[in-house]
Amino acid sequence: MAAQYHHSLRFDSDRCDGCMSCLRACPTAAVRVRKGRAINLEDRCIDCGECIRVCPRIAILPLTDQLADLSKFDCTIAVPSPTLYAQFDAETLPGVITAALKKCGFSDVECVSSACDMAKMATEMFLNDYRGQYPLISSFCPAVVRLVQVKYPDLVGQLMPVLAPREIAARDAKARKSVETGLPPERIGAVYIAPCPSKMVAILEHPGMRRSYLDTAVSISDLFQTLAAAVAHVGEPMENLDAGETASGVGWAFLGGLPSFLPAENTLAVAGLLNLIRILDDVEKGRLRKYAYIECHACAEGCVGGPLTVEDPYVARAKTIKLMQKLPAGPAVDRSVIERRYRDEGFLMDEPLASRPLQPLDGDISRAITKMKERDRIFAGLPQIDCGACGAPTCRAFAEDVVLGGAEEGNCIFFYQRELDNRIEDLARLVQVHKSNEGGVQ
Repeated sequence: MAAQYHHSLRFDSDRCDGCMSCLRACPTAAVRVRKGRAINLEDRCIDCGECIRVCPRIAILPLTDQLADLSKFDCTIAVPSPTLYAQFDAETLPGVITAALKKCGFSDVECVSSACDMAKMATEMFLNDYRGQYPLISSFCPAVVRLVQVKYPDLVGQLMPVLAPREIAARDAKARKSVETGLPPERIGAVYIAPCPSKMVAILEHPGMRRSYLDTAVSISDLFQTLAAAVAHVGEPMENLDAGETASGVGWAFLGGLPSFLPAENTLAVAGLLNLIRILDDVEKGRLRKYAYIECHACAEGCVGGPLTVEDPYVARAKTIKLMQKLPAGPAVDRSVIERRYRDEGFLMDEPLASRPLQPLDGDISRAITKMKERDRIFAGLPQIDCGACGAPTCRAFAEDVVLGGAEEGNCIFFYQRELDNRIEDLARLVQVHKSNEGGVQ
């Protein structure tokens, strides 16, 4: 049975003009352009959103929920990414945005600072107990988890098994709200306010978890206009609105927010997929074992660079730093309490992470070997300049597409030109033979 994958992206063929921007941007070679339209290979896509970011035709759409879809719950709790606060001026404190979220229809709002502090302490405790292969790789960015699962399967065991703050916040909020209201947890909807599409897929596939504590996600970009209008109508003075956020929690919005408790010489912080791939290449080769931990973000500058935000990532980072100066330093939780909960495995994933198998060349091993040899033969005959004119990102990907039946050798313009030149030469020889025969007859 073929593996089933969830994705939070939809390619709109009516809008697509086959410009190949998405094909060139995809870090896992998951995009093809066929018959003038882009398509997505489900087994390779990691939902990083790079294709959304670069598409000039807005032909790739995120599949997140809308506020109108939340009526199926009796109670809805917003769990905002710290990135949400960076979309507003630093003078707009989190408490005002929390009040505005309630005006937008949410029953309650769960601040994430406490959960960020819990995840940070749990990470420190896990590292203190850990005796396996280094470095450990952060798993809080779902696109990073998928990248490792798809492109670096041998490194899956080095992904940090600590729950993401969004999951910790949703779990604790639903438990508390269930006690307050008497509602069963399944009637309480925890809604993540997301900066990127990969967070939506993490809710559907919940790697490392039997199920996600979040029920759905709404993108920051979809919510922003409604929320901004609500912010303008928050009547209470700002000083009366305390959302419970701290500088340490809000700092998770950008690169370097997590490993501040670790010695700098033992930690790396990396953002952006191209940078991340270079680092993971080195990890795979065993070159970075002196580092204990790598904080990884798929987006430039961290979550503030998510493709479903509205503010420039560098401006958002500056806003966040300014906002942090106005908030309590943190932490927002008692360490002794977190230590007790950690020993009960309250902050660790409950299932092992596994690699994601790519589509095999064939289910039968002997036929797969034959196809592998055919792929290598085709690749050897290609120009190997990765021009993309065939609709595949690289010549090697094109050779594999041919073997799998998704393309024909003639789709390569160089192969086509070579075939055309050969036919012209054959035709010229036939003409020459014909002329020679005519001369002999005369």
